[in-house]
Amino acid sequence: MAMAATSLTSFAATDKAKLDERLTNASAVINEIMATPDKGIPQSILAGASCVVVIPSFKKGAFVVGAQYGQGAATCRTPKGWSAPVFVQLTGGSFGFQIGGQSTDLVLIAMNQNGLQDMLKNKFKLGADAAASAGPVGRNAQAGTDWKLNAEFLTYSRSKGLFAGLDLDGTVLSQNEDDTRTVYGGNVPYTEVLKGNQPTPPEARGFVRTVAKYFVVSRDNH
Repeated sequence: MAMAATSLTSFAATDKAKLDERLTNASAVINEIMATPDKGIPQSILAGASCVVVIPSFKKGAFVVGAQYGQGAATCRTPKGWSAPVFVQLTGGSFGFQIGGQSTDLVLIAMNQNGLQDMLKNKFKLGADAAASAGPVGRNAQAGTDWKLNAEFLTYSRSKGLFAGLDLDGTVLSQNEDDTRTVYGGNVPYTEVLKGNQPTPPEARGFVRTVAKYFVVSRDNH
């Protein structure tokens, strides 16, 4: 029994370390994207985002045709600031040559109340349960498209330094219950975390601060 307990503790520590690394990588993705603002996310989108999802190193499977899989973290804007993160997974879809066989970072941004409500569900498919479109790029990019009216989610990819909007229709975003349980120590409801009713764990504060640093309401909008 002692050996089993030690083994379980070791597994928990390993899981925790992986989640800490995932949060660190998600913060790095945002920082690197925003380091080149002229090719990054437009200010109007940063100011209007309801939720942000970051999937570092999304991978396309080499052995299963068309299989893609990634793990990441999500946080939502609340009246008290950005929420503690929940852990999510993104599966499916087929973006072909746009990703190829290489690892790609993904950023998904919920832009309105409908997008936020979809985020609060346990599982949904982009393009079916939630309208999604490739997000515009560039600090001063304006809506030459109808994304402001119709898109619940704007989607982006970053691969080999290139940052661009990406069509992620057909991918399924869902909660990673095991990872969320590992961090919060129990069956904390997904919705309660994203609504800001759960304190941000110390190891997640860096990720939440990074999102809060960039996804702010523009002074020009006051």
